[in-house]
Amino acid sequence: MSQTEKEILGGGAGLAGAVAIETGTELGELEIKARGYWEQVWRRFKRDKAAMVGGITIIFLFLLAFIGAPIASAILGHGPNDLFYTALTPQGQPIGPFSTVADPSHPGHSTFLIFGADSTLGRDEFLRILYGGQVSFEVAILSTIGAISVGVLLGSLAGYFRGWVDTLVSRLTDITMAFPQLLFIIALASTVGDSLNNITFGIFGPGVVTLFLVFTVFGWYYPARIIRAVVLSIREKEFVEAARMVGSSDWRIIRSHILPHLVAPIIVYSTLSVASFILLEAGLSYLNVGIKLPTASWGNLLQQASEFYLVQPWLMVWPGLALLVTTLAFNLLGDGLRDAFDPRATH
Repeated sequence: MSQTEKEILGGGAGLAGAVAIETGTELGELEIKARGYWEQVWRRFKRDKAAMVGGITIIFLFLLAFIGAPIASAILGHGPNDLFYTALTPQGQPIGPFSTVADPSHPGHSTFLIFGADSTLGRDEFLRILYGGQVSFEVAILSTIGAISVGVLLGSLAGYFRGWVDTLVSRLTDITMAFPQLLFIIALASTVGDSLNNITFGIFGPGVVTLFLVFTVFGWYYPARIIRAVVLSIREKEFVEAARMVGSSDWRIIRSHILPHLVAPIIVYSTLSVASFILLEAGLSYLNVGIKLPTASWGNLLQQASEFYLVQPWLMVWPGLALLVTTLAFNLLGDGLRDAFDPRATH
């Protein structure tokens, strides 16, 4: 390219001309790689270091609870509900971390308690923290799936069809919001709670299915309101009008044109919802109306620890720290995903 051509190209073609001059490439030879929607979301997300740390922490905690717990139990040679009555101090308090006690089930052998004993019953605090994580994740993830599914269905119907459908869903939402959730859970726990707690399907802990049903029934209204507001906006877009003009049915429009645009708010709300359900399960278990002993839960571990908080405060540290780290990680991940899905976000 001659100097005169460079001057003409650089002066008349702006940025593209400048790029061509610097690279020595003709404009027609430039290759521009288009980035897809999900690639752009990932690029924005990975710039958020806090969100990346939150996501990595969640993966680590999940693997620790569901894979690390059985491995640790096999290595230590006992389970989270095994009792060690000798795991007490001379004052009758639970022993502290990094202690070795006699194993009554194997005379002449001893066992190592990494975090010490959980109470005067001498159960392994470390294993109970890990298995308590399983319960928290099971309750939170199942409840999130249930609440989001119901919320997306009702919110989509209300926002798209409007009219009497919207009125019916809105009134049902108001009734659910006004219902005393805690009183209902206490009444449920004191009546049919024991029968429901025994429903485990062979894979869940006792009480998980009960809390899943309760949290789903009382947790769908907030995502329903979010989805309804989004669908009210989307249904007025040009591509929806075009789908109607070519004769697409309402269900086809909802399935093919509206639901794909709900992926972002669903993902963002789900991450934040998991954190809130983990805290709710812990609070109910602390009140002894959630996950009940001997099944381990971070909530009932905190409740047990409250009996020894003056003499053995570390018993409150482990489950409290587990709750703090888990909920903080999910909140950081949710904030990062919210910004990543927003194309106007700047980092």
